Amino acid sequence: MDGKLTQLTTKDILEKDFKTALRGYSPDEVDQFLDIIIKDYEIMNKEIERLRQDNQRLKQELTQYKSEKRRPMATQGQTNYDILKRLSNLEKHVFGSRLHE
Repeated sequence: MDGKLTQLTTKDILEKDFKTALRGYSPDEVDQFLDIIIKDYEIMNKEIERLRQDNQRLKQELTQYKSEKRRPMATQGQTNYDILKRLSNLEKHVFGSRLHE
């Protein structure tokens, strides 16, 4: 995507001149309407930029999440063994020689 979603820029709208005709439109009404369109374009462009930034952030988070999921995790058996070993060491420390009496 080249980043350009519209054919007109706010500058294009602002600088647009309309030809007048015998029974043409009121220039003031046209200018007021174009001012509204310019504001809408500015709001839309800000929202597009915000969404692009959110999209980029979410893509980075997804990439990070995927890389974390690929890391090998300790197997359940290894985790249980480590817990039992720590528990045994704690019992020895707390109860000392009384454990073997």
